[in-house]
Amino acid sequence: MSGIVLLSLGGCGMFERAQRPAWRTQAEDYCLSQGYVKASAYIQPLPEISGPGICGMTHPFKVYALENGTIPLSKPVVLDCPMIPTLEAWIDASVQPFAKARFGAPVAELEVFGAYSCRNVDNEAFGKLSEHAFGNAIDVSGFKLSDGREISIVRDWKKSDSQESAFLHESHAGACQSFTTVLGPGSDSFHYNHFHLDLANHGATNTGPRRYCRPTPAPNLIPPPPAPDGLPPAPDVEEQLDVSRAKPAAQQPQFAQGPMDLQGFTASAPPPVATSPAPSYAPALPDDGVDATPTSSVPPHDD
Repeated sequence: MSGIVLLSLGGCGMFERAQRPAWRTQAEDYCLSQGYVKASAYIQPLPEISGPGICGMTHPFKVYALENGTIPLSKPVVLDCPMIPTLEAWIDASVQPFAKARFGAPVAELEVFGAYSCRNVDNEAFGKLSEHAFGNAIDVSGFKLSDGREISIVRDWKKSDSQESAFLHESHAGACQSFTTVLGPGSDSFHYNHFHLDLANHGATNTGPRRYCRPTPAPNLIPPPPAPDGLPPAPDVEEQLDVSRAKPAAQQPQFAQGPMDLQGFTASAPPPVATSPAPSYAPALPDDGVDATPTSSVPPHDD
């Protein structure tokens, strides 16, 4: 009898489904509560996307254009709430100033490959879910200026001593100050033709949210790091694995999570708390802080 009881109890954990991490819905709710995104002809709310597995988002938006409709996207994409104001902040702080300085003309259209897609990283059959699976990422392939000129990442990134290349490197470096993950040409074989931009929660350091930016921008393109807050860095955040779409990973201890805003957690997490261990799909990061795992794909896979 005792063996049957133990088997029954073990079966409960064996078949327990993974849940979408709570911080994702918290970030969406916070974004809406602060009025960072308002419905318009260019940004239209959609019903909640729930599944398959833990893919989806609580408050998705279909985005046709940014900046009150003045900067259309090359095709509409579905994004979560926090990505929209972060994209606009990047355009305001980096893309437009650099475009006007280099070309005397602002960006009039953002060329994109895609955003929401319920899939694993780089469309592998097994592995970690991409931030695209939560509408928390977008792939940008280029820019169109108001005078009709087009700047393509795949064509212009490596053009040495050109205004186009300089603009792309400046915009890439600027994205590293807005997003928590930025991958571009040279980061790996998957990102030779676009910027992958996302707001993944990598935890916190003692100088702010933990960010991964590859390739590393030239020193003159990034500001000095902020002063440490005196607290130790928080542990890497490990999230649950979508067991219906990927192989289980080794069990990891769960950690309490600290205060959060649109850019991630704003303070170091408290010490570990006693909770039931859960599998993780977040990548293990080496000591040098380089996240070598690709988090996006080439254009056909995002459609």
